[in-house]
Amino acid sequence: MSWDDDSYADEFGERRPARAKAPATRWQVARRIAGYAGLVAGVVALAAGAVFAVNAVGLAAKPAGFGAPPLTGPSVALPPLVSQSEDVDGAGEALETPQDATQVEEPAAVSGSGVSPMSQIDPEWMSRITAATGIPARALAAYAFAHISIAEEQPECGVGWTTIAAIGAIESGHGSHADAVLDENGYAHPAIIGRALDGEGVAKIEDTDGGVFDGDATWDRAVGPMQFIPSTWAKWGSDANGDDVADPNQIDDAARAAARYLCASGPMTSPEGWRAAVFSYNHDNDYVDKVATVANEYAAAAG
Repeated sequence: MSWDDDSYADEFGERRPARAKAPATRWQVARRIAGYAGLVAGVVALAAGAVFAVNAVGLAAKPAGFGAPPLTGPSVALPPLVSQSEDVDGAGEALETPQDATQVEEPAAVSGSGVSPMSQIDPEWMSRITAATGIPARALAAYAFAHISIAEEQPECGVGWTTIAAIGAIESGHGSHADAVLDENGYAHPAIIGRALDGEGVAKIEDTDGGVFDGDATWDRAVGPMQFIPSTWAKWGSDANGDDVADPNQIDDAARAAARYLCASGPMTSPEGWRAAVFSYNHDNDYVDKVATVANEYAAAAG
């Protein structure tokens, strides 16, 4: 017999008729209505809490809300070069250029001049941007020079120094990873070498450079301030400082190679184009957002 059966057996096993239910009193009806109202209110509160939680998580990921457009990098002006009548030494002091010296006229000529980019960017601009952004001067010169060079080489691309600098910041802290320091020639000491790409939690890429750049003749490793894999460097390597050597450990070479690599995906003048280019550098949308955030911070600081 089920527990909710209203009839029951007597002592002789005979069924007795079910007892009639007394009509509910007004007080009982009121209590039932109040109970139903409380249940409804509880369900509404739970739903509201869930919506709030989802929105809180969403705002943490996208501060502007779910309707915010994807983060993208800024558009910035070309860094200024020194004037044609002066040169600048590594300390940033303007010097008179000898009459028989090769003078800077075009960015294309600068890129093959064999003179450090540090001496080609306007020192006043360098001082102001370094102070505003915290980017070390030697690294900033490489990013600015890459911007100027690629604007001359591929004017339709639109990549700016802020994007290149943001990648440099994320990849190696502008050449300072693991307490490395950039010297005046643009090399990090000690050299910045990533972990072996042996397939253990990372991509599996067997050695492609005989250990020339990464010191590993078994596996490839990401190399230098912009963290190029040797096999990628073989295609995109660049000699930006004019010493006849394309070296991923040298920040001028690496910064311009990064600019060329980004531009290979297409123009970066639209939000979609910019994101596609940075995504090609590292296939991770979170990485793209980080680069956009840092690039925009640099642009805002630079004014």
